[in-house]
This record gives sequence, structure tokens and C-alpha cells, in this order.
Amino acid sequence: MLENKNQEKTDLESLGEFGLIDHLTQQFTIEQKSTIKGIGDDAAVLDFKDNKTIISTDLLIEGVHFDLSYMPLKHLGYKAVMVNLSDIYAMNAKATQITVSLAVSNRFPLEALEELYAGIAMAAKIYNVDLVGGDTTSSQTGLIISITAIGEAKDKDIVYRSGAKENDLLVVTGDLGGAYMGLQVLEREKAVYQVNPNNQPDLEPYSYIVERQLKPEARRDVFDLFQKLEVHPTSMIDISDGLSSEILHLCKNSKVGCNLYEDKIPLDPTVISACEEFGIDSTLVALSGGEDYELLFTLDQKEFPKIKGNPNLTVVGHMTAENEGAHLVSRNNSKIPLTAQGWNSFAKT
Repeated sequence: MLENKNQEKTDLESLGEFGLIDHLTQQFTIEQKSTIKGIGDDAAVLDFKDNKTIISTDLLIEGVHFDLSYMPLKHLGYKAVMVNLSDIYAMNAKATQITVSLAVSNRFPLEALEELYAGIAMAAKIYNVDLVGGDTTSSQTGLIISITAIGEAKDKDIVYRSGAKENDLLVVTGDLGGAYMGLQVLEREKAVYQVNPNNQPDLEPYSYIVERQLKPEARRDVFDLFQKLEVHPTSMIDISDGLSSEILHLCKNSKVGCNLYEDKIPLDPTVISACEEFGIDSTLVALSGGEDYELLFTLDQKEFPKIKGNPNLTVVGHMTAENEGAHLVSRNNSKIPLTAQGWNSFAKT
């Protein structure tokens, strides 16, 4: 829930727009050498010298992308930053700055926004990015968050979706499906709570998958891992909408096909047990669940010895000729065409 009813609440109107921005951003400090001017002028000034600038932006809307009945505002602030940093890392770039814009209704007191910004500040500190600007305005429909992430990379290091070649290995970081199953647990407990508000959920058995939903981590470590292993992906994308959807993006942009092997898809035991409990197919969850924010990339086969046995990386398939199409090779060795069934914000409900 939003706040303790006994807690003193400060009306946003008493601060005004600029007073609100000053209040929420007063704890942020500048850490990046590329940040010449952050908050406090008409625009930020950044200097990346010889590097390319990478920019990505995302919009999160209450009731569409998050539910505040079980999403703490501090976690929401953290997650909103992760969603954007993940896109920067998917370009094999270093994230350096963010801007944060809010549209907020009058049901939110200042203390609620302080919680939100505490999460943003924690993410900025852990991932070493500077907050350099943004905007606030009023909303008639709850909370809307727009974050832009900025990064830098040498031209030769940038990885696009379009570089995969036939016979390249298809590799994924981490494990999949946790965020979606965490959402299923939270939605179930919300329904129970609505029937009986005295019922306190025991989320301990589901802690891993609930955290994957409420507090995901962008894979900054993979950027460093590639340098350490001396590998350079031929194409890459972050897994925000489900594995099948992202594979099809790589195939379309690179003009190749793909064979994805069902028995190679990395699943945490907690995900498998939750899928059994909910009667959901774990492969379908990995393919279509989304919000894992792992990285999916392709690699020349000759690079395989460099990644073999690495606990962070799993080879899940290989790229084929474009006319062969994209397929899931099932455990019984049948080939099923991959379809993009990931989350669609424009789908009719």
C-alpha cells in the first residue's frame, strides 16, 4: 500500500514543481567524468569525447506496467532505472547518466515520492550513473514514470541486433521465467488479500522469483565479462518481452533463422516448482513471460572455448539460414515454429 495512514503527509502543492524537483534530487551527487552539468540549468551538459553516445527511454504507467498494491514505491524506483540501464548494456555500452520525469496525481504525498526517489538513488549509486535532469507534472490517472538512460561506448564495441550470422551460437545470461512467476505469486496473494485482508501472505518460499519481479538487476556485469573473456557478440538484445520475442527480433534484424533447444533453456528450480504449482508449462513461461532483463546474444562458434563452462552464460541454440525460419526444438526433437507471444501493452484485455 502507499503509506501508513498515521504518517504525516506533505501536499505536493505546497512545494511547487521546482521546489519538488529540488527536494527530491538534493541527495544526488555527480560521479561520472562525462557529466559537465547535471541538474540545475536549462539542460544537462555531457562530454563523451571520442566515444559514441547511446540513448534509450522507457515509459512506465500505473495500472499498465505496475500495480502499487504489491509494488513498493522504493522497488518501483529501482526497477524503473533497471529497465532502462538494461537497454544500454544490451548495446555493449557503459551506462553513465539518467533523466527521470514523473506525472503524479494528488493522491501521492511528498513522502511517497521520497520513497520512489530513494529507490532511484539506490540504483544510481549501485550502477554508478548520474541523475542529470527530468521533469514533474500533475496526472489525472495515477503515476507515470519516464526514464531516459544515456551511455557511452567505442564505435568498435557497440553491438546491434543486426550482426548475427548463420551458424552463430545463441547464448543467454542467467535464468529465465522468474519475473513472470513472481508476478503470478503476487497476483494470487493480492486476490487472497482482497477476500480476507487479515490473511498475511508467506512469500518466503517464493523469495527468488518475487525479487525477480519487484527488484530485477540489469546485467552490467556482462559488459565487464565480455572484456575479461575477450569475446565480442555479433548481435545482442535484452530479454524484456520473453525469449521467443527477442529471438525473433534478432532473426528479423540479422536476416537469419534459429534453432532454440528446449532442454537448454536455463530455469531456476524455484521457477520449475512454481510452474508445477500453478499448472503452467515452464518452457512457455521462459518463451513468453518477459521482464527477466537478462541478455540474449549471438557469438561466432570459434569463440565457444572462451565461454565454455561459464556459470553466467548458457548456449541455448544456433542461428540458421533465413529461409529455415525460427524454431523451438522440443525435448522429443520435434521442431515448432517460434511465435512472439510476449507481453503486448496494446493488446485488448
